[in-house]
Amino acid sequence: MVIDAHAHCGIIDRSWPQSFEDYARQAAAADIGAVALFSPVPEIYDRHDRRFADTPAWRLRRRESNAYLLSLDPAELTVYPYFFIWNDFAVEQLSAAHCGIKWHRHAGEPIYQYDDPRCRSALDKIRLRRLPVVLEEEFDHTLRFIRDLANGITVIIPHLGMLNGGFRSIIAAGLWELENVWADTALASPGEVREYIRRFGHQRLMFGSDFPFGDPYSELQKIRSLKLDPAAEAEVLGGNFIRLQIGVSTDQRGGCGNQQGQSKGPLAGR
Repeated sequence: MVIDAHAHCGIIDRSWPQSFEDYARQAAAADIGAVALFSPVPEIYDRHDRRFADTPAWRLRRRESNAYLLSLDPAELTVYPYFFIWNDFAVEQLSAAHCGIKWHRHAGEPIYQYDDPRCRSALDKIRLRRLPVVLEEEFDHTLRFIRDLANGITVIIPHLGMLNGGFRSIIAAGLWELENVWADTALASPGEVREYIRRFGHQRLMFGSDFPFGDPYSELQKIRSLKLDPAAEAEVLGGNFIRLQIGVSTDQRGGCGNQQGQSKGPLAGR
């Protein structure tokens, strides 16, 4: 089964065609059988206002956006919903169905309050649940998060570091060598994917499309065009994601994914 480890899906923000139906049509053409879904950024905070101040309306918007992903229970795909966390650090909203955390901002956008005690408490809860964190942050914040805050937490750097300071900056910092630091291939160049595998192996690398900004079919063909060893390709296209998710701790027998833990996919009944 091909698993897309990086896709955005929502219904509040209409700036892109990014509903689940939009994704499912593209996934079917690409032979993708499962997907990790994140809320779109505009459903979480106002990325265009550096002085963004949270409000009850935004907190409700975030709750509704994260809940939408939990509601998805399609017949054609296995859905692994990730919880998009913001500065209210509302980990009390985490359910057994959540399979990971999305932690995201770009330069010039509102910043995460890393010194807020609630941030440390949220990370403790994430660590206890063994939830992986997809971290898309500026380079200095990426270094601090991994070196100082995320001890015992698996951190996935998306796009092979393209928006976290760059692939080579992450190499120079020695982050790719750390056992708890993983990567996804979304929008990364074929050359960077080849170099990552040559230098660091394929065991912590996962296929991702970055839908709607990336096309799932094209992104999948990018990986297949590399002509990797079949076993390595199978791991990158799904096996590594499954291995990572098996470590997620939940309070329900069915594990994370699809409709309150009742996953129909490869983690069902584990």
